[in-house]
Amino acid sequence: MIEAAKIWNEPNNKSHWDLQLDPDWEKFAAMTIAAGRAIRAAHPTLPRVLGGISPIDPQFIENMKQRGVLDHVDAVAVHGFPLDWNLWQIDEWPQKLAEIQALVAVPVWVTEVGVSSFGADEVQAWGVRRTAELLAGRAPRIHWYSLYDLPSTWEATTRHREAEGSSYYRHFHMGLLREDGTPKPALEIFADHSDRMGLCQWFHFEDHRLDEAVRWMRRLGVRHVRTGLSWADSFRPHALDWFDRQMDALSEFCVTVTFCFTPEHRGIAPHHTSPPLETNEFAEFCARMISRYCDRTTPIRSIVPAPPEILRCAP
Repeated sequence: MIEAAKIWNEPNNKSHWDLQLDPDWEKFAAMTIAAGRAIRAAHPTLPRVLGGISPIDPQFIENMKQRGVLDHVDAVAVHGFPLDWNLWQIDEWPQKLAEIQALVAVPVWVTEVGVSSFGADEVQAWGVRRTAELLAGRAPRIHWYSLYDLPSTWEATTRHREAEGSSYYRHFHMGLLREDGTPKPALEIFADHSDRMGLCQWFHFEDHRLDEAVRWMRRLGVRHVRTGLSWADSFRPHALDWFDRQMDALSEFCVTVTFCFTPEHRGIAPHHTSPPLETNEFAEFCARMISRYCDRTTPIRSIVPAPPEILRCAP
């Protein structure tokens, strides 16, 4: 079932939000407030999560506070990849969390943390173990990114692609499973920590990996899953058929569903990182998805700052 709705993905990252069109995040703030209100109208208790920030930036959170965004969310999420993309060391994780926790009155989730096997499988395996040691008990939700490597014939969802150099190619090696489905050494280590860490797995439109991913998550003992429903994909033919299939396949897990990606024809500019032409259109999409996939009559326990074992989604 859905346990939380996450509004956008990495809004302070130029690969996921067009800062030339919205340099001070004024448009993003207005869109997020509208989405927060729409989600609350669609469900009275469903937690709303401010899209995982990357980099972890206290100034961005202060900006959101000043614009009133934090009055319309129930948690704030951060993303961290210190061995691949961030300019800080993995042992700084507790400090990075504390910087954001000190600024907000709501829980801080880690909805993406990962280590690529770009350089060596052993680096990723060590990274899983060390991440679990550093984060367990410090955040109510931790989602490891990801279960699968990105297929080499696909494109990573980032605006600048190969121009990013090796940073771009690391996107393709973040999985615990290789593209062909064979396990990496990190998989067994993750299984030892799956009671404390969930998984983040983005499923592309009509993704052929969906059913096998569910089987792997069962095998690993995963309970909490983060995925996404793309506003852009909602305009594809048979989009609702795919959304129904995806959400049905994941129904046994506690799912944090992320709403993001602007349709080309509904943005100020024709790409997925653009602010929308109309603020309320994205909010309306969020509300429709919550109404379709989250039973309004099922109470969902409020998020409180508590150890992971206390936070359970409703049966």
